Amino acid sequence: MKKKFITVDSALVNWIRDKINTEQPSSEYTKELLQGIDDLIQNEVSTLMLSMANNSKNFIDNLDVDIFAGDLSILPKSRKVLRQNLEINLTPKEFDILYFLAQNRGNVFTKEQIYQAVWEEDYLMADSNIMAFIRKLRKKIEPNPDEPEYIITIWGIGYKFNDQY
Repeated sequence: MKKKFITVDSALVNWIRDKINTEQPSSEYTKELLQGIDDLIQNEVSTLMLSMANNSKNFIDNLDVDIFAGDLSILPKSRKVLRQNLEINLTPKEFDILYFLAQNRGNVFTKEQIYQAVWEEDYLMADSNIMAFIRKLRKKIEPNPDEPEYIITIWGIGYKFNDQY
């Protein structure tokens, strides 16, 4: 199942919290959602992931969906990446960046968003760090790293995984 990464500001998060507190929806998940929102507001977490309870037997199972794009296979359960059925050795962070982008193919992410999604911590001015990881990743997965097919640069914004696959 496709996942979507949405950035929200504090005004929207506070409005959602207030709306839930005012209208008191009858759901067994309300308390957990409010706790997640409070953690987000208090900067105890940088990302809040939501999943529909009835969409799958287990949320973690949704995170382990194999991704196939052209000659590239990304296998999260074994943390392997194959190109033309040959394994490519990636570092854990390279794998995490690739899997994050591929899960959200077509969506453009800033370096800050990639950093927060993969490192799960506050952004520490790591533009060159992300660029170095992307460069190394391209050398490993791209047939021609100078003309990337998979990880596309969106100049002035960030990166996306090619949605043409």
